[in-house]
Amino acid sequence: MSAHHANWSTMRSFTRDKTVAGQKLAPGTVRRVAEFAVPYKRQLIIFLAIVTLSALIGVLTPLLAGNIVNQIAGLGGSAGGVVQLALIIGGLAIVDAALSMGNRWYSSQIGEGLIYDLRTKVYQHVQRMPLSFFTRTQTGALVSRLNNDVIGAQQAFTSTLSGVVSNVIGLVLTAAVMFTLSWQITALSLVLLPVFVLPARRVGRRLQVITRESYSLNASMTSTMTERFNVSGALLVSLFGRPEEEAESFRSRAGRVRDIGILSAMYSRTFFVALALVAALAQALVYGLGGWLAFEGDLTPGTVVSLALLLSRLYGPLTALSNVRVDVMSAMVSFERVFEVLDLPPKITERTDAVDLPAGARSVEFVDVHFSYPRANEISLASLEDIALPDQTPENPVLHGVSFRAEPGQVIALVGSSGAGKTTISQLVPRIYDVASGSVRIGGVDVRDVTLASLRGAIGAVTQDAHMFHDTIRNNLLFARPSATDEQMLAALSSAHIGELVAALPEGLDTVVGDRGYRLSGGEKQRLAIARVLLKAPGIVILDEATAHLDSESEVAVQRALDAALAGRTSLVIAHRLSTVREADQILVIDEGRVVESGGHDELLALDGHYAELYRTQFERQSPRVMRAGAAG
Repeated sequence: MSAHHANWSTMRSFTRDKTVAGQKLAPGTVRRVAEFAVPYKRQLIIFLAIVTLSALIGVLTPLLAGNIVNQIAGLGGSAGGVVQLALIIGGLAIVDAALSMGNRWYSSQIGEGLIYDLRTKVYQHVQRMPLSFFTRTQTGALVSRLNNDVIGAQQAFTSTLSGVVSNVIGLVLTAAVMFTLSWQITALSLVLLPVFVLPARRVGRRLQVITRESYSLNASMTSTMTERFNVSGALLVSLFGRPEEEAESFRSRAGRVRDIGILSAMYSRTFFVALALVAALAQALVYGLGGWLAFEGDLTPGTVVSLALLLSRLYGPLTALSNVRVDVMSAMVSFERVFEVLDLPPKITERTDAVDLPAGARSVEFVDVHFSYPRANEISLASLEDIALPDQTPENPVLHGVSFRAEPGQVIALVGSSGAGKTTISQLVPRIYDVASGSVRIGGVDVRDVTLASLRGAIGAVTQDAHMFHDTIRNNLLFARPSATDEQMLAALSSAHIGELVAALPEGLDTVVGDRGYRLSGGEKQRLAIARVLLKAPGIVILDEATAHLDSESEVAVQRALDAALAGRTSLVIAHRLSTVREADQILVIDEGRVVESGGHDELLALDGHYAELYRTQFERQSPRVMRAGAAG
């Protein structure tokens, strides 16, 4: 290990947060860490062998240098012997350089491999979490687990492991050789160690405080930038006319980070200057006392030189190992935070004996379905929530004995007041959530008995706020059907009544839609989402407020696109605007999680119940002209 690397390892130990040393790891953490290392067993063995050989060379070189001095001083040997020893030192330097390259190669293989394994495993696991997990989790905190904590865990097998092994071996060998050469000088040299360690610990504690503050400020600035730099945030700041206040708030935090950076740089320089000063004083002691002992005949000149060179390799490992528990626990805590996410079980799982959904299955049936949303401790982690509020999930069931059947090709409309349970019903079909009791069946098969891929491949959905990735129109469409050709995409766009618009764009299918599709109008984005469903060509379509918040002209265009999307498909349509569901084969009125009425439009009006009340609320006070426009939509 080079002197620079040793110094940096020491500095890293002093700047690590020592509070982790007092934490207790969950049972089995070390065993699980070892399991991640198993695929890299061969690389780890070679890596540790390289570190050991490098430490041996580091001790051997000063001894050879001392031997050369003795031969030059006329204490035996010859010119040829000096040249031979010099060649050996040069050869060892070449070998050490090669070992350094090998060290880097294997540490990179192990470290980057672990990052790859952990990230992909966490990413795949998070993808299987229920929707309620994402409604409670702060995105930045989750991303941090995939970045900062994964990298922290990776350091357990690279910098921490190599540092501990090389420091232990180097320290033991160096101390043993120095005591062999002169126990008096070695003992006196060690007396100077507290002169460095004690002030360094105080500097380290101060660095920990300002480093934590810096991390907090940086996280706050990152959060601010994420919220303000997306289209909606930028629009809100502009509309409320507060850019100067926002800039001043950001400037204040950035200024504190700047000041902390300067302070941290000075503390770090103080640390390195102190280490260099103590090493220089110790070497002066070696040369002074060693020279006196050499004149007394107790030591040879070469021994004095060897002691001075060995001393430079003594302080770094000693100070680093004094905080080895902090280094190890920091890495272990990072592993534990990653395992915390992996140990959160997904609520939606696929049975081992699951079968593919039968081809052409299009009927949808709810059989006495009861449902309650999962509690926070079942689907979330407090550490991933920016503000861990008390769990507000209602304890009472959301759905109570819901039963209905949609025959193949039928349009079933779900209407009712907000919070009645309409969206919840629609989310049980593709298993966004699972029922508490009862069953949801497609083609007569319980959705819990089929593979998730075949189930979700048979279902398409358009929501109120159809999400678009910050990508091209082409890639947003291909997300539904990766194998689609340009001709198929253009046909889907044409059926969704947005083909002419896309064709008129300079980049056509390669036009970037912007963050969340913000470069498109609301109606255009909805029609693009419908085109995505048409390209997927599912047998079942779910429309959740697909025409909400659109102006009359956009609603008419989207409704025409929906007519194409629903043709020949079983459809569940959720709408507040009753004008959009009048032609449904069956209308289900949902109230407090129950189906309280069902039938056709005219039939339900004749009942003069919930549906009639909803209808009157929306249309009774509107002018005939508005009513005709709504009916046309």
